[in-house]
Amino acid sequence: MCEILVGLPDVNVLAVVDGPVLEIHVECRRSRPGCPECGVLAQLKDQRVVSLVDLPCFGRPTTLFWHKRRWRCPEPDCPKASFSEEDARIAAPRFAMTDRAGRWITEQVGRCARSVNEVARELGCDWHTVNDAVLAYGEALVEHPDRIGEVSALGLDEVLFVREGPFHRQHFSTSIVDVGRGQLLDVVPGRRGEAPKAWLESQGQPFLDRIQFATLDLSGTYRAVFDAVVPNAIQVADPFHVVKLANEKLDECRRRVQNETLGHRGRKTDPLYRCRRLLTKADERLDEHGRAKLLGLLRAGDPRGDVATAWHAN
Repeated sequence: MCEILVGLPDVNVLAVVDGPVLEIHVECRRSRPGCPECGVLAQLKDQRVVSLVDLPCFGRPTTLFWHKRRWRCPEPDCPKASFSEEDARIAAPRFAMTDRAGRWITEQVGRCARSVNEVARELGCDWHTVNDAVLAYGEALVEHPDRIGEVSALGLDEVLFVREGPFHRQHFSTSIVDVGRGQLLDVVPGRRGEAPKAWLESQGQPFLDRIQFATLDLSGTYRAVFDAVVPNAIQVADPFHVVKLANEKLDECRRRVQNETLGHRGRKTDPLYRCRRLLTKADERLDEHGRAKLLGLLRAGDPRGDVATAWHAN
């Protein structure tokens, strides 16, 4: 019954110790192995206990104690003097966590978006133990050759990654996205073109030949990257950056006219300052009252019609 509850293949349950942390002692149920070098039946040398973080059991953190046997080769000329038994179904070599726990926490952190600290508290182990397992299991998924697939529409965009130090120094990263499937392919450091260009070139020419559309913001950095690496791709600016740029130019025009007509920055009683929110509002979202208010404020604060022209163009 204990072996069924433990759920590990080919093990004998030696003991289950109750306590704040549940302790399960197991050993492999195997016959004497042969030497991996010469194949001669090995002899038992000693036995040591390895503690492994396991999945919680009955609402409590659990530690699996694996009584690993160490074998020695009786052949004096064999270069393999001694070796320990291994079973990847229980845990990987030199790993502080069982295989099932490593797979579970990778899904919790990766798919369920739980923090490493939260999972570590639930398992009753150190933060680094969980983080090392996520890196080990997650890297194999990230580096899978079929993960990227065929990409026909590629997008690049910069993201503020972190603010560091007492002066809040900004560190940016560039996200590389398959726009057609909405899948993040990779994240490279910086917001200049060197790192994205190196990433694209590392994918090989067949990958680049399949890219038909290049989605980018309106800065010239990524445009130069696409011109150099995928010159035949159709470059497309996403609607968010187009609208953002149009609103910025409209706001620049409003502030220029404000200073030219009144000689100071906008104040709450100035007509152009009062209509700044209405100027950036979509025309289809303006009701009759809002449109009448906007046009009245433009007539009062925009004598030459510069802001009105920019608003109509926007």
